[in-house]
Amino acid sequence: MPRHLVIGNGKFLINLDQHSYMRDLYYPFVGQLNHIGGYQCRVGVWVDGDFAWLNAPEWQFKLAYVEDSLVTEVTATHPGLGVTLLMNDGVHQREDIYLKRIHITNHTNTVREVRMFFNQDLLINETEVGDTAAYYPSTNTVFHYKKDRYFMFNGSTGTEGIFQYSTGVKRFYNAEGTWRDAEDGHLMGNAIAQGSVDSTISFRLFVPPNGNQTLYYWMGAGKNLEEVKKLDAYVKDSHPGKLLDRVTVYWQRWANKIERDYFDLTPEVQRLFKQSLLLVRTQTDVNGAIIAANDSDIMQSNRDHYSYMWPRDGALIAYSMSMAGYQGMIIPFFNFCANVLSPEGYLHHKYNPDGTVGSSWHPYIHSGRVQLPIQEDETALVLYALWQDFQKNGSLEFAQSLYRNLIRRAARFMSTYIDQELNLPKPSYDLWEERYGIYTFTASAVYGGLIAASNFSNLFGDEERSNRYKHTAEKIKSGILKHLWDEGEQRFVRGLYMEDGQWVKDMTLESSVYGIFEFGVLPADDPRVVSTMQANKEGLMIKTEVGGSARYHHDYYFQRSTDIEKVPGNPWIICTLWIAEWEIEYAKTVADLEAPRKTLEWVVKHAMESGVLSEQLDPFSGEPVSVAPLTWSHATYVLTVVKYLNKYKQLLGK
Repeated sequence: MPRHLVIGNGKFLINLDQHSYMRDLYYPFVGQLNHIGGYQCRVGVWVDGDFAWLNAPEWQFKLAYVEDSLVTEVTATHPGLGVTLLMNDGVHQREDIYLKRIHITNHTNTVREVRMFFNQDLLINETEVGDTAAYYPSTNTVFHYKKDRYFMFNGSTGTEGIFQYSTGVKRFYNAEGTWRDAEDGHLMGNAIAQGSVDSTISFRLFVPPNGNQTLYYWMGAGKNLEEVKKLDAYVKDSHPGKLLDRVTVYWQRWANKIERDYFDLTPEVQRLFKQSLLLVRTQTDVNGAIIAANDSDIMQSNRDHYSYMWPRDGALIAYSMSMAGYQGMIIPFFNFCANVLSPEGYLHHKYNPDGTVGSSWHPYIHSGRVQLPIQEDETALVLYALWQDFQKNGSLEFAQSLYRNLIRRAARFMSTYIDQELNLPKPSYDLWEERYGIYTFTASAVYGGLIAASNFSNLFGDEERSNRYKHTAEKIKSGILKHLWDEGEQRFVRGLYMEDGQWVKDMTLESSVYGIFEFGVLPADDPRVVSTMQANKEGLMIKTEVGGSARYHHDYYFQRSTDIEKVPGNPWIICTLWIAEWEIEYAKTVADLEAPRKTLEWVVKHAMESGVLSEQLDPFSGEPVSVAPLTWSHATYVLTVVKYLNKYKQLLGK
């Protein structure tokens, strides 16, 4: 199940599901560690003796965010109970505090006693071994802890705090957890539990006839008991409602810090643009790791997750955010890459948010041959993105700080990792991490990375290196045009693979060949690029009502149909937008921008109700497939909008 709502501040990330339950809690890094791990932190309502958890089918939900912010706006109505809940969730923009406001409306003509129950189902440091949950009487709070991770829970209903509490054992022998204790409207008051534990707290309100009352719930995270006590006191002293309002204002100012003319883009397209900026921010750790996705439900189909920093995703996301005017938030990403770059000058497959190397399925030896377990495009794209950022923002001092440790070392590796016969980069894994060979996308990215390195060297007066990098880049360009172009098909091929000692063209239609114009090998209106992109647009289109474009022909990942001619693969948001990017760059008149504008509207149509974008869509229902939100999807949408606006302005002659 995708995550419908995401809130965070770059250190502290919480995912909520469609019932407004906390399902993932990442701390102290975005993407590391997950202290809920996909379990449900339930919320329940007791009204005059009747009880319902928020995941009961009778609830009618509407999911949204307060406009241009990272504060949720969720409405839940239960006709049987006669109440409506308006819920706002947010994470403090600076402190590691989660805030929830629930505005309870009574639809009857009598005073109603309402009790709200909050269940805390944590597995601290991603294991249920050795947790403690305890009631803390001096502050009337409940806290969970293990080692140096503490989480304190509290709330208020005006002048009243926690009404009842209980701690207990969960998922061990026959124990389900204290959430079961809530269903009669009363909690037993067990003061401490150790091992695999949970806790539940309640609050009591009396809601007037056809009136309303407000409840607040909050959690602070810290390294010890004193830290979380201070955070709890800060919330009470400042008032949780005022803090939540300040969170809203902060993100609204952040999302609108740059004035833009959106020309003919619809309000819905504009709204998703700003929401995408915000959602990318939630997935970006303050220490530099830009995380692919933090939806832990992918663990149900795979014994790993997306909570890693792939340098490929990170570089393209950083590029998008820089072009949108958010350089400040992506500077740590480049420092992160400089710090983790291998001694040889390449970046590994993926990294944990703390900078350690992530899990990988790329072997060091294959078919008896030793190989580097890398995707070379990941190294190249970082330099490409860095140069694009410099051109946009002109931070000479920042570029100089990375020249020796990142730019030159990576460029030296790329300059030497060359097949001299083909004048192409040596084999590595493709950007989809599935096959080993020489690929158009990778070669184009390496070309773009070396041109970036040449430009930086020239910028710093290092002419010898500048000329050497440029010469190597031009050799790669000649290799691309000679070996990766197919005259018969009139398009660039996916790549080359070795068969019986010979290089053979992989003729599979492949969306990522868009890199041929994106990274500057050829202009978008070069006839070879035009015929390639037209072939992709026609051959990878999903021929259902959903539409969109597949990654490549006969894509097996989460495959929903074996009718390959009709459904060559599931529609991917990024791949559909790559075609729009080409149409934008190719456009000669404002009228030519109609097709990419419709693609942006297509993305809006296929976003979840809350505005979250998934990785893929079901080709028949349009429902999200795989993880959501996917940071790359939101960033590519941002970049496409920015390119659209820039091209529109250019064509108007402004």
